[in-house]
Amino acid sequence: MATLMMILLLVMFSAVVILIWAKIKGKPIPTLVIVMLIFMGICFAGVIGFINKGEDYQAYQTLNWQPLEPQKIADYVAQGNIVLVDITADWCVPCQTNKANVLHREQVVNTLNQRHIILMQGNWTRADTVIEQYMGLQAVAGTPYNKVYGPAYPNGIELPKALIIDDLYHALSLANPNGA
Repeated sequence: MATLMMILLLVMFSAVVILIWAKIKGKPIPTLVIVMLIFMGICFAGVIGFINKGEDYQAYQTLNWQPLEPQKIADYVAQGNIVLVDITADWCVPCQTNKANVLHREQVVNTLNQRHIILMQGNWTRADTVIEQYMGLQAVAGTPYNKVYGPAYPNGIELPKALIIDDLYHALSLANPNGA
């Protein structure tokens, strides 16, 4: 796909050069045509730049999410682990945005796949009493909800609803300052 787009971009660039040359030679080429081709070339270049970031967009499939089991969090933390809780739902647009922008990014996946990080996920697409009780204890009512627990923060660090990578990394480092 990226190769095809590169070829298309090269063809567009060549067309613009030929049209500019023809216009200089006196051919009646509308300036708007040249401007539109340049604009389209810039758009294609942006798409190519996005596609060629070199990131593995399937890396998230290696994450080992366990079902949410709040009673196990304290034990994991006592053993020196970090626990990331993610409460999500299929219908939750901000949840899907957090996945695309943070949780499914290759660099984040590589961090979360460390042995001492336990991933727990509650999918609230359907009613679930475990999730409802956990959310009630957290005094929050909706998704998305993310919290990081660790030896330095056994009660957890609640993350913002709109996640960014830096917020997650900061919480992970605070939760276990001696090795996260």
